[in-house]
Amino acid sequence: MKKPIKKKKKEPWMKKRHAVITATAKFLLKPYIKSKYGITMEKFKEQGDRQYLIIANHQTGFDQFFVAYAFNGPVYYIASEDIFSMGFISDLLRFAVNPIPIKKQTTDISAVLNCLRVAREGATIALFPEGNRTYSGHTEYINPAISMLAKKLSLPIAVMKMEGGYGVAPRWGDKVRRGKMRSYVSRVIEPEEYKALSDDEFTKLINDELFVDEARVDGEYTHKRLAEYLERAIYYCPKCELSTFESHGDEMECKGCGMKVRYLPTKELQGVNCELPYRFVAEWYEDQMRFVNKLDLLSLTSEPIYCEKGAIDEVIVYKNKKKISDNVQISLFGDRIDVAGENANFVFAFDEIRAITVCGKNKLNLYYGNNVYQITGGERFNALKYVNFVFRYRNIRRSEKGEKYDEFLGL
Repeated sequence: MKKPIKKKKKEPWMKKRHAVITATAKFLLKPYIKSKYGITMEKFKEQGDRQYLIIANHQTGFDQFFVAYAFNGPVYYIASEDIFSMGFISDLLRFAVNPIPIKKQTTDISAVLNCLRVAREGATIALFPEGNRTYSGHTEYINPAISMLAKKLSLPIAVMKMEGGYGVAPRWGDKVRRGKMRSYVSRVIEPEEYKALSDDEFTKLINDELFVDEARVDGEYTHKRLAEYLERAIYYCPKCELSTFESHGDEMECKGCGMKVRYLPTKELQGVNCELPYRFVAEWYEDQMRFVNKLDLLSLTSEPIYCEKGAIDEVIVYKNKKKISDNVQISLFGDRIDVAGENANFVFAFDEIRAITVCGKNKLNLYYGNNVYQITGGERFNALKYVNFVFRYRNIRRSEKGEKYDEFLGL
């Protein structure tokens, strides 16, 4: 008689080394982070021995470290698969802090199961519900699925706020500016409070608690290159509509009509050779979204709307990236993205793109069939417009079918 096969017991997600590595990293990095970001990091003194689900708005590339300083012990972050596809570096991250992987812009059941597993082990979990750093200074769209995840975990929720991060290190920029930041726990939402709410009420509560408005004068953020790479966020010109821009120093110029804009240390915008209808980037960004939401993309399928040079890789999810070509032309149409060049010939039809998202400052991830592709352009590459156009196309198709849709454009 055969002996029953024993199931292999899963190793614990939590390791003792995570606490040691986290404490060491906090000690070593604190002087550098405070100096570089001008940040005041407030400890969450009421933490005690409780575990939490931490939710935070997302402004800078160092936000996870600001969260870590507020809490004692290791924190397990829900992180996009992009950081798990960098070979040796990803292996090092898994060893050191073992983040919980999630596929951006997709329904990822395995991520939910891993969260439940980590919570059962008694750990604190952190996530940035926007899934993206803000391009505009306003907190980005928050997926309503966060309310369902929180209710499954049944943990007290610590709401973490980052303020000033958009002024110090805007997503579209490469340079950290001299200015002031603050990170702190603004409130705790207990399980008995949020379980009494409907999913819609709970989602609204999370949106309200995490919203930060950086489209205002709250100090000065200084650097010689304040406007550089603002074109990663802006592709709409109030004079000539869809356009391209180029920035140098504290100015950005529309390549279509020559309109010049200056970015001030107060985060305000100033027309150089024009009357600019926007005071802050957030106003321009929102007007850009309004324009795209009126575009008839189905009439823009014969000629490319944009053409630019770049590279394409295949992402071997949770492993590494495989180079396909370093020299391709990327053409954006109203219904597809064409990528053609050395060793590459792809037509990514919008109807067949499962998901699309911006990773980092300006990398574009396309989930197509069973594969994930990453498109990168030059330093001025605007990946945002590709996401916006795909979502606008989907909304047009939904409206044709009489389906309910909103004007969400992907970020």
